[in-house]
Amino acid sequence: MYQVIARKYRPQTFAELIGQEHVRATVENAIAQRRIAHGYIFSGQRGTGKTTVARILARCLNCVDGPAATPCGVCASCTETANGASVDVIEIDAASNRGINEMRELRENVRYRPARDRYKVFIIDEAHQITNEAFNALLKTLEEPPEWAVFVLCTTEAHKIPATIASRCQQFQFRQVSFEEVVGRMAWICGQEGIEADSEALAALAQAGEGSVRDSLSALDQAIACCGNKLEAVQVRELLGMFSLEAMGRTAAALKAGDARAMLDIVMELERDGRNLQHFSRELSRYFRNLLVARVAGPEPRLISATAGERDRLADTAQLFSEEDLTRYLQLSLDLFRDLQYSLQPRLQLELGLLRMIHAGRMVEVEEALASLGGGGGAEAPKPALNNKKTEAAGPAPVAPPVAPRGMAGDAKAKMLAALEELKMQFTVDAVSHSAVTESGGELVFVTPAAFRIAMSEKDLARAAEKAFGRAMRVKVTIGEGSAPAAGETVKATAMEASDAAPRALAHPEVKRFQEAFPGAQVRAVRDLKE
Repeated sequence: MYQVIARKYRPQTFAELIGQEHVRATVENAIAQRRIAHGYIFSGQRGTGKTTVARILARCLNCVDGPAATPCGVCASCTETANGASVDVIEIDAASNRGINEMRELRENVRYRPARDRYKVFIIDEAHQITNEAFNALLKTLEEPPEWAVFVLCTTEAHKIPATIASRCQQFQFRQVSFEEVVGRMAWICGQEGIEADSEALAALAQAGEGSVRDSLSALDQAIACCGNKLEAVQVRELLGMFSLEAMGRTAAALKAGDARAMLDIVMELERDGRNLQHFSRELSRYFRNLLVARVAGPEPRLISATAGERDRLADTAQLFSEEDLTRYLQLSLDLFRDLQYSLQPRLQLELGLLRMIHAGRMVEVEEALASLGGGGGAEAPKPALNNKKTEAAGPAPVAPPVAPRGMAGDAKAKMLAALEELKMQFTVDAVSHSAVTESGGELVFVTPAAFRIAMSEKDLARAAEKAFGRAMRVKVTIGEGSAPAAGETVKATAMEASDAAPRALAHPEVKRFQEAFPGAQVRAVRDLKE
């Protein structure tokens, strides 16, 4: 009967283990010094060798020549443990045996001596799924087990193990296996199996595993079944739904050229060829991540899971973009991948996401835009103010005459001023304070001097009116004399002077250059700097 590669080439000794040197060295030394703990916790991502090391540990403890760091591999205990048939090595799947009754049964089993071997080893897989009540039932046994019992708890989520259990065990964190080690292991297995595979095909298989040796070997088994004894990168990527650097490079080229049409063509081809758009989005995120790393750190093999040739090509492409651009593209691609998980129209979502990247590439940093304006400007130049949502040339209140005392205004005007103050619409507060306000039949009429018309936005006034009166109001703004300033107030500038200041400010060369740099900018108010 056929045995899958992941099981056929499962390490049987510590020497065959890859990528977990810190675990191997510690456990081997503990066995050699006879400092064997009664409880271990092996944690780490899937496919990194947790259960494999637990089995190797059981073989080392029960070998006829042991306890020994290198089991003989031929005695009955070694062979039965390797085959999962030893009566004294009990493997428990906590995903389906997680309750208190199962733990009570295990606790009863611990009381009896091994049937043949030196130790009775309990390997509990997916230990984080055990219930709190079951852990409590196991707690005393785990704290003071008989001398022949050894517990090994394997888990991918160590933070779910109760502290009372973790404090009674030695903990080992299994690391992600490096890209080079996975590729080397698969190359050796291909040699043993008589499989011809190029480096890019093995790299694609290793990338699919994402640090999990078992996942990579499962992908290798699938590729052999599909492609036979010769594995080529193109076929392997197509089988696994992956995309080559050349395919990703088309997206980078479109971004560099700002070519929106090319982006739409890429999506059209993906849809036409039946490719999974979510897989494309995921690969695009990984591609931008690698480009960013190559831009920051160069083609560093420890940071980029790719062949040497692929790393060099990534480094060349990364030089076409700035770190800021690549960071922005990576964030947008991650947002796109997230949105595609729930989208009912994945093609439209992907097209929108790629077009957003095009527009993001056309953005100019505020500092660069300001630098392009140059210095200078006389005393007459207004001071532009920027915010991070919309670039505006703005200043404080127009002409800024004193606000009339609230007690002298009518009820409608007083309510509006209070609402505008609460909404922090300071420009409109000053304009309304110099306007006549009347309310009749659900309509507010504002009669305001021409100098203040620019601050009288009907949308803002309607919002404030709804807050002031508790219902939607119609708003009408007309130009007139408005209300005069209160008696005794000192007016710093007249409405006519304000109306003269605005045209002079808009005609200023620096303001014109600013508006050219930011076509969507608006002048909301003008302040006379002579005052």
